[in-house]
Amino acid sequence: MANSSDGVPDTGFKRFRSTLRLLYHSQSPTAQRFQFSVLVVDLAIIIFFVASPLLREDASFLWIDYSVALILGLDLGARALASTDVRRWLKQLTVVVDIFILMTLLAPTLFFNLGFLRILRLWTMSRTSIMWRPLRRHGFGEYRETIQAVINLMVFLFVVTSFVYTAFADRNGGIAGYVDALYFTVATVTTTGFGDVTLPGTFGKLASIIIMIIGISLFVRLAQAIFRPNKVHFPCPQCGLQRHDPDAVHCKACGIILNIPDSGNY
Repeated sequence: MANSSDGVPDTGFKRFRSTLRLLYHSQSPTAQRFQFSVLVVDLAIIIFFVASPLLREDASFLWIDYSVALILGLDLGARALASTDVRRWLKQLTVVVDIFILMTLLAPTLFFNLGFLRILRLWTMSRTSIMWRPLRRHGFGEYRETIQAVINLMVFLFVVTSFVYTAFADRNGGIAGYVDALYFTVATVTTTGFGDVTLPGTFGKLASIIIMIIGISLFVRLAQAIFRPNKVHFPCPQCGLQRHDPDAVHCKACGIILNIPDSGNY
């Protein structure tokens, strides 16, 4: 049996883990094609999550649900094997959310009332390099903060819409379907407040207040990301300042010379 450079036997399992590590984290053409394929599958899963309230009564829903669970489980297992420290990997918030999403997929009836949290898959995906590497290659890396703000707002809207739909539909509040729940969420988040659709009871009023407060905060965050002068994330090696102008030569805080990579390579 061949030995690796560190003296550990080079087993087939170890080679398999090394291959996964290269596919998930390297910049080779093969790895980039693999990462793009994973991104496409993730986007398809997210579309299913968004459409699941409308598909739940369909006879094929459970088959699709379990198929998505299989894909997500395989992805989680592969990422665990690609990790150099599985325990530390398991402590990441994005991984915890993905594991919970997998549980809701495996038991769609038991977790019906919490199934709307599956849309958080979009949020966890936006926290991984798999999503941003293709965007950087096509010149969108400098818009990462704006795209992230848009994703945060979209995730919030769909989570709240699904929550309102599952918790308040057909309870004399005017919410008879998913579109009504989305209409109420957008009207509440934007503080338009037409009043034709409301959440009944004290719990409904408290939920509306929370939706408005968080929604306004996310809108402000999005506006800042759009209208604030564009910056790049590059930690200053001396003072640690994180954001600089794309063409900055010196750090504005301490004056040290910076070497910020071009946006196409950063």
